[in-house]
Amino acid sequence: MTSTTTTAPAPPAKHVAGGPGGPARGVRRKWTEHGLVFVAPFFLVYAAFLLWPLISGLGTSLTSENITGTGGEFVGLDNYAEAVRDPEVWSSLWNTVWFTVLSTVPLVVVGLVLALLAHELRVVQWLWRLSWFAPFLLPSGVVCLLFLNMILPSGFGLADQLLASVGLTPEIGWLTDERYAMLSIVATTVWWTVGFNFLLYLAALQAIPAHLYEAAELDGAGAGKRMWHITLPLLRRTTGLVAVLQVLASLKIFDQVYIMTGGGPDDSTRPILQYVYQQGFTGYRIGYASAVSYIFFALILTVSLVQPLLSRRRAEEAAK
Repeated sequence: MTSTTTTAPAPPAKHVAGGPGGPARGVRRKWTEHGLVFVAPFFLVYAAFLLWPLISGLGTSLTSENITGTGGEFVGLDNYAEAVRDPEVWSSLWNTVWFTVLSTVPLVVVGLVLALLAHELRVVQWLWRLSWFAPFLLPSGVVCLLFLNMILPSGFGLADQLLASVGLTPEIGWLTDERYAMLSIVATTVWWTVGFNFLLYLAALQAIPAHLYEAAELDGAGAGKRMWHITLPLLRRTTGLVAVLQVLASLKIFDQVYIMTGGGPDDSTRPILQYVYQQGFTGYRIGYASAVSYIFFALILTVSLVQPLLSRRRAEEAAK
């Protein structure tokens, strides 16, 4: 009788760390498994063009550095203390906040209304969507020059001619009167940037299931009730996102004011970023300009944290 013996397969040989290419191969495999090889170029660019300037600018804000290359002595928090006491900083910051308040509300409301109209239209929808989104694709310089040609010269511009045609008094100082200068910049900004909010709202409207409206209509709900009880509640998150994004964009205003009014009349439209520009490149005080910009950065960072906090609070309330 013949007996057969079975030999168990030998376990796979472990790679010796000290063998050829051992540690290097292990590191490469670990980087590849976690995808770090693919994101490393982005991290390098991110560190070179964002993190390093951020750290370098913070260090500059603690010095008396001049744009001419002189100075640079460490002054600690003196620049920040001077910025807090500087009335020009507060007036420029107020102009920025006032512009944000005036522009955010119409940009949210008009964007929602345009999205509702485009969503309900059944004729040449692509034309309406293109018409309302196209201005957002224009550069800021083109938009500002277009509106300057509409309102200047005073008394002969398109806006004054339209007012005269309906019997109203023309020759309004659209950009030279403190009562109208900021409103003119707000109107320009609303026409130019409302297309972005319109696109976000339109995408959100298209994501609402149609059966909700059909069920509400079968239950006898009219258009107004469907809007109030279905559309607006389901657009709440989109509205929060649009509002936060719009506030952040409006706080960073610079182009429109610099081209249309230069901050005038009497600095009534000068935003905080233009004041930073004037201190750094006109007054040559790079250290002080950096301190003012970091104070403004802290404000923007605070506002940017509002949306996550609101979303978390709504999620907790919904869970309850």
